[in-house]
Amino acid sequence: MTTLAFISEGLFQFLTVARIVLLVVTTLACGVLIVTTLLQSSANQAGSSAVMGGENDSYFAHNKDNSRDGRLKRTTITMASIIVGCLVVYFLTGLIIAL
Repeated sequence: MTTLAFISEGLFQFLTVARIVLLVVTTLACGVLIVTTLLQSSANQAGSSAVMGGENDSYFAHNKDNSRDGRLKRTTITMASIIVGCLVVYFLTGLIIAL
């Protein structure tokens, strides 16, 4: 492919490989995001206790971040952040290549 003078052939090849790697990482992160979202428990339980006046100051409620649901929530947020970061870098490298 032909590139402009400010992009060397080596940089062009590096950006092309980097874009492929970013797509692979994004695809894997999407898969993990789908699995962790499906494994999380439903949030409707907290809403029904608020309507019925249920008490939510249990030991489990205070330590929810250390539980399975807390880890799944952190993993979901991390994977979503990785996806957004990879896609931003992917499209920025596309702009660099297109120039």
